[in-house]
Amino acid sequence: MAPEANPYPVTIKGELTEPLSRGLWLIKWLLLIPHFIILIFLSIGFVFAWVISLFAILFTGRYPRSLFDFNVGVLRWTWRVGFYGYSALGTDKYPPFSLQENDYPADLQVEYPESLSKGLVLIKWWLLAIPHYLIVAVFNGGQRYPGLIFIMVIISAVILLFTGKYNKDLFGFIIGMNKWSLRVCCYTALMTDRYPPFKLDD
Repeated sequence: MAPEANPYPVTIKGELTEPLSRGLWLIKWLLLIPHFIILIFLSIGFVFAWVISLFAILFTGRYPRSLFDFNVGVLRWTWRVGFYGYSALGTDKYPPFSLQENDYPADLQVEYPESLSKGLVLIKWWLLAIPHYLIVAVFNGGQRYPGLIFIMVIISAVILLFTGKYNKDLFGFIIGMNKWSLRVCCYTALMTDRYPPFKLDD
């Protein structure tokens, strides 16, 4: 299949690395505690950077590059942790403590926009994204119910426990839902004016 002429400016990588441990997934939540603590503070910084960027785009039409790179780094770190943990369980390679890209099997890239719409910045992160929010809510769940991603990951983990193999079809579906969610996140984080596609693949 020929590559898309104008691909979406958000690229998400998630490469299954095998063999995977049959039972390591049972304690990955414990191993990831240091990452969770750091991500709490990074998430606070992400929100502050988002607010500052909203006003910067509103008045100048540009996303401050340093804040853009920081927020992309936070999303990249979050995705690597999720890929190792319960958003995918796609690798047993421990995620690095870094905002920068590296050779980890999970990565996230966002093309820096030279200019952004001053008008869209006021409505795209809530009004325009409502259809996607409804879908992503099913994928990610909430405080009272698990999302489809988590359910599929646990099913895959149980299969892994008994067979030693990660079901490739389930993995593809799980990665597709994560890609959809991350594209929506980047759009609502004001990193692009391109509306996210309604599809699981690239």
